[in-house]
Amino acid sequence: MTLQTVGIHNLTRPISIKTKRGTIQQTVATIDLDALLPHERSQSCIEVMMPLLAEYAEDIHVGVLPDLLLTVREQLQAKEAQLAMTFPYFINKTAPVSATSSLMEYQCTLRGTSTKRSSPLIRVSVPVTTLCPCSKEISKVGAHNQRAEVTLTVQPTGFLWLEDLIQLVEESGSCQLYSLLKRPDEKYVTEMAYDNPMFVEDVARMVALKTRHLPGIEWFSVGVESFESIHKHSAYAYIDSNDLNDISN
Repeated sequence: MTLQTVGIHNLTRPISIKTKRGTIQQTVATIDLDALLPHERSQSCIEVMMPLLAEYAEDIHVGVLPDLLLTVREQLQAKEAQLAMTFPYFINKTAPVSATSSLMEYQCTLRGTSTKRSSPLIRVSVPVTTLCPCSKEISKVGAHNQRAEVTLTVQPTGFLWLEDLIQLVEESGSCQLYSLLKRPDEKYVTEMAYDNPMFVEDVARMVALKTRHLPGIEWFSVGVESFESIHKHSAYAYIDSNDLNDISN
C-alpha cells in the first residue's frame, strides 16, 4: 500500500510574531504540516519537521513560509510540502469615548505550499457589528443589530501586517467591536451602528473594494456571516476577487 501524504496535524506550539508597533507577541499556534513523499521514502517525517518548526517558530510571518516548506521538501525528498498555522492574535484597542484599554482577539491563519506557482495565504477573522437597514426603515424606534464574523483571505506578493488587514475589516461594518466599554462608549457604538446600517452583502462588498485597492494583492476572498438576532439562521455573503470584474471602482 502506497502512502501519498504524511505529516503532523493539530500540533500546538508557542510562536513569536512581530507586531506593527515593533514588539514581539508570544502566542500559541495549531499547526498542520504535510509532505507528499515518494513511496520508497522511509525516513520519519517527525524527525525532520519538528526541529524545523522549532527553528522558525521564533519569527513567524508569511515571508518565511517558502523557505520553511522548501527545506521540508528537500530534507524529506518530497514532491511537495504544505503548512497551515492558526493562532490567536491580540491587539490593544481603546474604547471610542472613555479611551479604556483592552485586548481584542482575532483568529489568524498562515497557509503555504512549496509549489513555486503559489504564494502563501493570510487569513484573518474579524468580528464587527451589522445593523439591518430594512429593520431601521420600517421601525419607528430602533433596529435589530448583531455581531458578524468577517473572514478575509489574501494572497500577497509581499509583506503585509496583520494589523492593517484587521483594521481594513473593522472599518467596513456598521461599527467596530471592543472587549471593554463604559456607558459613554456603549452610547457611542450603539448610535454609530444605527447611523451606519449595513446588510451582510454591504459589508462583503466594502471589504472587497478596500482590499482590491491594496498594493501587492494577487488574489483575495471575503466571507461574512451575520449571526442574526431575530432569526435562528445566519445571513452569509461571499466574494472572490476572480469575480470582481463587474464591480465598479
